[in-house]
Amino acid sequence: MAAGRDTTVSESVRVERTREKRETEPETTALELDGVTKRYGPETAVSDLSVSVREGELLTLLGPSGCGKTTTLRMIAGLERPDDGRVRVGDSTVADGNAFVGPESRDIGIVFQNFALFPHLSAAENVGFGLDDRPEDEREARVEELLDLVGLADHADSEPSELSGGQQQRIALARSLAPEPEILLLDEPFSNLDVDLRVEMREEVRRILKEAGVTGISVTHDQEEAMSISDRVAVMNQGSIEQIGRPEEVFQHPRSRFVAGFLGHASFLSGYVSGDLVETSLGPVGRDRIYGLATEYDHTRIDVLVRPDDVLVRPAESEEGADGRVTYRRYLGPTVLYRVELEDGDVVEAMHNHAEQISLDTPVTVELAATHDLAWFPLEEH
Repeated sequence: MAAGRDTTVSESVRVERTREKRETEPETTALELDGVTKRYGPETAVSDLSVSVREGELLTLLGPSGCGKTTTLRMIAGLERPDDGRVRVGDSTVADGNAFVGPESRDIGIVFQNFALFPHLSAAENVGFGLDDRPEDEREARVEELLDLVGLADHADSEPSELSGGQQQRIALARSLAPEPEILLLDEPFSNLDVDLRVEMREEVRRILKEAGVTGISVTHDQEEAMSISDRVAVMNQGSIEQIGRPEEVFQHPRSRFVAGFLGHASFLSGYVSGDLVETSLGPVGRDRIYGLATEYDHTRIDVLVRPDDVLVRPAESEEGADGRVTYRRYLGPTVLYRVELEDGDVVEAMHNHAEQISLDTPVTVELAATHDLAWFPLEEH
């Protein structure tokens, strides 16, 4: 237990020092995509995409299947050539209308979702595979350093078949870090692991990347994974980035309904802006609690974003005192998700402890219990 606490304290100190360093030193751009577009015949996979990645940060491209995130990763790696735009790694342009640098010359490592370890090589030999151009003593020292970094120094002689899924992933990560790339790309790195191991490995991979000081770019469709591992999240939809920012910022202040819905359960509560209040069917909400509500929306209707943890549902004492009825419930183990249709037709969801059981079709009262500011959107039929 002491070792775990020491690791946590060490990580906290490191994060704080990194934050202080970033505040006092100018940021260095490790990667820049400027107006990058990729087409496959008549289909546009990525459209006019621009993003800068800071040195040492971990950015995750998050979105549904077919949104262009893997194509973007492949263009960064040099496995695809963009049709338009520019890709710059550090101070060097590696792809534009005039030039294209192949993947072997980009100083970029890749961790694939299937790990792609060589089955006939030991863990140490896999890690050192890309270091043949180095002197033997230097190569051995680098392999030993990386095996220690990923916590597998005692498994140097093990073959991949003798390692667990998590151990294989760490060996794949060490192998990609061995040549000391400027940037490491992670393509759905946890998709082949079971649920419990995914959580453990997310934290482990983040620790390893931060200790190695490598800039990381990850691709996933898993919202929880993106939120837990990333310094920033770029939410993609139909080949473009809809929003980019810190996980907390993107989740709490989504700029589009797509982002709001993709990052978790999203309900929209109709409201009318009246002076210092927004009137809703669940009662008035102070205008100061509606994030960034512009004066041009005075005396108009808006939709207020509420998530299941913002709402409390209780059985009503009478039909007359009810705000709505439970139309759906889903048991999730520790929690139960309820969907309630309100009297005015709005639908909201609430998440309760599993011990609090409310039956379908029960008349209920609904309380908006959020203590944080709420996102909003101009009125839309829903």
